[in-house]
Amino acid sequence: MGRALVTDRQGNLPADTTSFVGRKDELAEVKNLLSKARLVTLTGVGGVGKTRLALRTGNDLRRAFRDGVWLVELADLQNGALVPHTVLEALGVHDETGRSQVDVLVNHLADRQLLLILDNCEHLVEACADLADTLLRAAPGLRVLATSRERLGVSCEHLWPVNPLPLPQTALPPGEWARSPALTLFGERAAAVLPGFAMTNESQAQVTEVCRLLGGIPLAIELSVVQLRVLNLDQLAARLADCYRLPHVRTRGGLPRHQTLHAAVEWSFNLCTEAEQNLWMRASVFAGGFDMSAAEQVCSAAGLAADEMLIHLFRLVDKSVLICEPDAEQSRFRLLEPLRQYGMDKLRQSGQETQVRRKHRDYYLDLAERSEKEWFGPRQADMVTRAGLEHANFRAALDFSLASPADAATGLRLAATLWFYWTGCGMLGEGRHWLGRALEATAEPTAERTKALWVNGYIHTLQGEVAAAVTMLEECRAHASKTGDEVALAYATHRIGCNALVGDDIDYAKSLFEDAQERYRRLDVLDSNVMLAGIELAIACVFLGDLDRAAVLCEEACATGQEHGEQWAYAYAIYGLALVTLSRGDLHQAAAYGRQCLRIKRDFKDLLGIVLAIEVLAWTEAAQANWDRAATMLGVAQRIWPSVGFPMFGSKYFGAPHGQCAAQTRQALGDRDYEAKIAHGQELSLDEAIAYALGEGKTASRPATDTNQPAGLTDRELEVAELIANGLSNKAIAQNLVISQRTAEGHVNRILRKLGFDSRAQVATWITQASLSNERISNN
Repeated sequence: MGRALVTDRQGNLPADTTSFVGRKDELAEVKNLLSKARLVTLTGVGGVGKTRLALRTGNDLRRAFRDGVWLVELADLQNGALVPHTVLEALGVHDETGRSQVDVLVNHLADRQLLLILDNCEHLVEACADLADTLLRAAPGLRVLATSRERLGVSCEHLWPVNPLPLPQTALPPGEWARSPALTLFGERAAAVLPGFAMTNESQAQVTEVCRLLGGIPLAIELSVVQLRVLNLDQLAARLADCYRLPHVRTRGGLPRHQTLHAAVEWSFNLCTEAEQNLWMRASVFAGGFDMSAAEQVCSAAGLAADEMLIHLFRLVDKSVLICEPDAEQSRFRLLEPLRQYGMDKLRQSGQETQVRRKHRDYYLDLAERSEKEWFGPRQADMVTRAGLEHANFRAALDFSLASPADAATGLRLAATLWFYWTGCGMLGEGRHWLGRALEATAEPTAERTKALWVNGYIHTLQGEVAAAVTMLEECRAHASKTGDEVALAYATHRIGCNALVGDDIDYAKSLFEDAQERYRRLDVLDSNVMLAGIELAIACVFLGDLDRAAVLCEEACATGQEHGEQWAYAYAIYGLALVTLSRGDLHQAAAYGRQCLRIKRDFKDLLGIVLAIEVLAWTEAAQANWDRAATMLGVAQRIWPSVGFPMFGSKYFGAPHGQCAAQTRQALGDRDYEAKIAHGQELSLDEAIAYALGEGKTASRPATDTNQPAGLTDRELEVAELIANGLSNKAIAQNLVISQRTAEGHVNRILRKLGFDSRAQVATWITQASLSNERISNN
């Protein structure tokens, strides 16, 4: 069984944004424990610092793990069935086949040496325990560090209780506050929120009393420190003492530190205005963060007007209830998990939970439907970024809908609407999961079900499961014919044609594509799928030897893509032109088309498009007797195909040029060198493989034939280009511009695409030669 593709090998731990206070002895003990035990679980109350300790442990152990340290954040995930999907995403592993995600993980980790940090497992204990047990048995080089409020219960598990920061047992001598981690944390955080604050001999006793009241729990300390903006230390201590004397903050049973955290959070809640409290409660329905627009639509209520939302949001940021994460488009907000859980409890007690969750679901359904329409247009790349940012919220909306028969039809509609995300952004496995659940939950032959059938049939086709795909598509056709749904009938006809194409029934495929095209024209429908019908018809024409018609069809699709700013299907039209020009013997043009297709498909993480482009580039290298590169790229393709489906779809037509290339390359190199180059290609990560195929790192001039967009960059893109020229990485660019790393990556990819370049080095050269910095100054 082949391996899935991984984009990077270095790990994904975030950089520290605040200092790591205390815990040095615990850090050493946890590292020592991980050297002996394969599963260590850090347990403790929320807010006690389990995540910070796990991340610092991971950072310190990076060099000990050949294949990196990887963080899997589970706080926003509500569905245990998606834990394997989430781990694969965190690892940067792409697999678009129908294989079990657990099997993909087992196969990927089998011979790797890495540390996996599973953060916030308490609400998914059974799913996390099952997965950890399976992976640890199958992957001897794997270590797992989990954080959870309760143990996972796996036989090899070792527990490490994370306790609150220690407090002085007796009064410290004046000036000795730095010996206490709790006092040190208070002092550092107080200086951050109150410029000029400094610990003194006089304030030391007061701070000690505050930290004692807060039980040494870091989150409780940080929440209380914020109040120093309006209270002095004496007032803070007095109000905390009064708060903890109130009967309602004491819960029956439970540990004192649980009660202490609850009291600290409740005190923060009670210090909020009624509007702020309402916003806190309603914002708890979001998963993975939210933006201003979402807050206005989902959180508005009596006493909480949408046009006043920004004021209340930033007041909660000031009180350290919300975290604000600036982004290129607009700021995003999120609640720390203990505060989100508290808000959800309050929302549930108020009787508003279902109502607000439904508003949340409806907002993200509307966003999905707007994004579906905008997918066919110039903002397609933005839709990729936006859908990725809202992934956790889409999951939460789907979970809510499919948990109730009354909302299942809406869940089906949402799952089908997100077809562009599932198929266009490398999310086939998860799309299949949600569509399968939704179809099982709804039996009525509605328009939503008909759409879900053709979308799921399309996903199964892409995963190589032709028989299951045909069953769904035929059911779709039957429903569509019965109900007169001509649009669904066109889509189903088109997708059955795809099955015939990969099944080598080329004449039948050609007739179905022509039928679908005629239906699309009659209905006046135009979108990415309609473009694909013409492109797939062109590929059938290539196989039938009609290169002139194939070229015309691809050029028509390219013109449509350029006219509407569509890139995803456009890249497949470029692939079609690569096949045409290769068949005509124009190797230079075929290679140019192959690179152009690959650059675009890299942005979308579309593995099928990526591997098809790499295949074409391998064939052109072999045709030019560049045997080493041809063999290496064939190795890359061999590595990718198992993550997509059957190599070259198992088709003799698709596979013929691949077989010819492999045979010629093996003969030219000899068995030994050929296998060595194949092995080298297979060892490359996905990012390395794409860079190799594009020739990145070489000083090549800008290829005019690769250009499909105007070279003009926006002001922000010019700014990013200058930072590239200064040698900054994507992460450093994000930090410099105070944007997310994902947004920085999007800017870089768009710059490369607009300029027709293959590498960052070419951007740096272009900036230098054009003296863009001086031009921008003079233009202003």
